[in-house]
Amino acid sequence: MNVSEPYSSFASVREFILLGFSCEWKIQILLFSLFTTMYALTVTGNGAIVCALWCEWRLHIPMYRFLGNFSFLEIWYVSSTVPKMLVNFLSDKKTISFAGCFLQFYFFFSLGTSECFLLAVMAFDRYLAICRPLHYPNIMTGHFCTKLVIICWVCGFLWFVIPIVFISQMPFCGLNIIDHVVCDPGPLFALACASAPTTQQLCYTLSSLVIFGNFLFILGSYMLVLLAVLRMPSATGRHKAFSTCGSHLAVVSLFYSSLMVMYVSPRLRHSAGIQKVATLFYAMVTPLFNPLIYSLRNKEIKAALRKVLGHLNIIQDTLDDPSIIRSV
Repeated sequence: MNVSEPYSSFASVREFILLGFSCEWKIQILLFSLFTTMYALTVTGNGAIVCALWCEWRLHIPMYRFLGNFSFLEIWYVSSTVPKMLVNFLSDKKTISFAGCFLQFYFFFSLGTSECFLLAVMAFDRYLAICRPLHYPNIMTGHFCTKLVIICWVCGFLWFVIPIVFISQMPFCGLNIIDHVVCDPGPLFALACASAPTTQQLCYTLSSLVIFGNFLFILGSYMLVLLAVLRMPSATGRHKAFSTCGSHLAVVSLFYSSLMVMYVSPRLRHSAGIQKVATLFYAMVTPLFNPLIYSLRNKEIKAALRKVLGHLNIIQDTLDDPSIIRSV
């Protein structure tokens, strides 16, 4: 028996096939149009928030700096998977290279992990602002805010490095078909020649820690915020606090509900259809709704967006008026 035989097939796996949604061509075109529209709206909406917060100097405070980073993160998060997904809708082969698959895996999970940490930091910011208002300016300084953002990005990009390296070193044999819309650990484990329970358990343990750890931290922070808000004597103050925290809680609920379905229990065997729908929900639907949730419930952001749009209209009018251009 040749011991190296199982590993010889590992070298032959140069690419994977991402099945995505296997359906008729007309439905593929319909889905392509739908997802392209959603992707464009997501990038535009989050990009508009980033530009509005960047241009409005009055919003250069910790709460909006976190929100600006969150919107910037969402643009890259959705861009790590959706463009390839759109290409596959119009392709007959639907292939992704071995390196491309694991790069997508790494960036998708790293950006998602950074998002989990950033949502927790945003909850901590609201806790300090509402429960410790007198100490808030001294604690949440610009320097400390920057450090928190950097920590979120660095921890997110380091969190899954070890399990991804381990999975990429596993021997793959037989079919190279991934019945999913993205390169996900579950289907990759299923394609491996040999079982890797330690790597699999490590992957799900890290997923559970980052999801449940941050979710419980957010839940605890907002329970303390709720108690502080209920003790406020002013109805206006209570309404403003609920309005500010309500947007964040809505985003947290959308994001974590679908994540928990997918990654917190290795023993649950979800069907391929459920996996695809759940992945699309937190990979596309949540980033699409985030700008709407934050902008519709926040007067300052709506005012900043109107100001940016007003500047764009002035620039467009200037370019369209030849007399102004000649005078310049």
